Amino acid sequence: MKKQKLLINGKRLSDSLEKFADFGRTENNGVTRLSLTEEDRLVRDYFVSCCEELGMSIKVDDMGNIYATLAGVENKPPIVMGSHMDTVKKGGRFDGILGVAAGVEVVRTLVDNNIKPEVPIMIVNFTNEEGARFEPSMMASGVLSGKFEKTAMLQKTDSNGTTFEEALNSIGYAGDIESRLKEATAFLELHIEQGPILEREALKIGVVECVLGMVCYEIEVIGESDHAGTTPMNMRKDAFFTTNSLVTEAIQKLGLLDDDLVYTMGRLNVYPNIHTVIPNKVVFTIEARHKNQQVIERVEDIIKGLVQSGSNDGCEVKATKLWGRDTVWFDESLCDLLEQSTNSLGYSYKRMVSGAGHDAQFIASYIPTAMVFVPSVNGKSHCENELTSWEDCEKGVNVILETVLAILAK
Repeated sequence: MKKQKLLINGKRLSDSLEKFADFGRTENNGVTRLSLTEEDRLVRDYFVSCCEELGMSIKVDDMGNIYATLAGVENKPPIVMGSHMDTVKKGGRFDGILGVAAGVEVVRTLVDNNIKPEVPIMIVNFTNEEGARFEPSMMASGVLSGKFEKTAMLQKTDSNGTTFEEALNSIGYAGDIESRLKEATAFLELHIEQGPILEREALKIGVVECVLGMVCYEIEVIGESDHAGTTPMNMRKDAFFTTNSLVTEAIQKLGLLDDDLVYTMGRLNVYPNIHTVIPNKVVFTIEARHKNQQVIERVEDIIKGLVQSGSNDGCEVKATKLWGRDTVWFDESLCDLLEQSTNSLGYSYKRMVSGAGHDAQFIASYIPTAMVFVPSVNGKSHCENELTSWEDCEKGVNVILETVLAILAK
């Protein structure tokens, strides 16, 4: 007789997610819970109380990251689950918090079934993943992984001039550097997809293999300002017309590289931005993302080629690389284990990539890490109508639970 799978309590999970959403809930059923605000303090207090009720110990590190630990039979590196609880302004009820609530529900299920884990089970809440109040995003996990320098991050300010350090102290969640996450058996992050792929393909689970590498350039086009009514067309150095030609050329060439390449011209500023004056300068950005570094390199070649383009119409063109990152590949054995867990539960799934950044990409630099996605209705996220069905949330947490049990059984 086939042994029955251990499953989470879906109703309890949905109730938990709704309770978390009460801390900063908006009129349109979204959430505004910026990092280190009063709403953030209250949701942290609630999270801590949930974990303490389960007999978990609580530690807080110097960046305000919270670690709740269920003791194991052996004092070995823990299995870690989690994500973040901060949101963007007028964000949704699922982004980030689903990963934290998943950890709580997994531990509740273990406790309900009197399962004493062989190794400790930890839930983590990372501070300031969104970067909506204090830039950059993924700040605290970036400090843990050595990507960001702590002193500089503490001095980051919000729009009112309050520093990160001041805000952290004001909510009472400035902890000890010794409490930082230093090692773990595995880190598992459940997250909504924030895109349309799973829903479009009618799949329930995404086993995330990597976070895409990306590159961002700023293009400056310099022309000459003249009177819009008196300067003949063949005597103009119109920076905006030249920009239009360059954007068209870039789209045509980038579109031929690879079907999986995504690219965006997301910021454009025209100067002097007066309707009676021929523009003398335009500054715009080109951002591109792909898992293959060779494709990213070809993107850079195309962008650099715009500077020497024959369609510059007498204008000067400069290209400046603002930043870039390599693709972050998740632990292959953990990805395989997530796939096996999904299969064993009978859920439809696919291997996929993440175009958005997550704390997991930084943690992956020193801890075996993997991610699970669940569908986002209409691909919506970072808005009040962000939605993932309760059923899909439940399935995602079941995959995390099954994977934790599989790691414990090894």
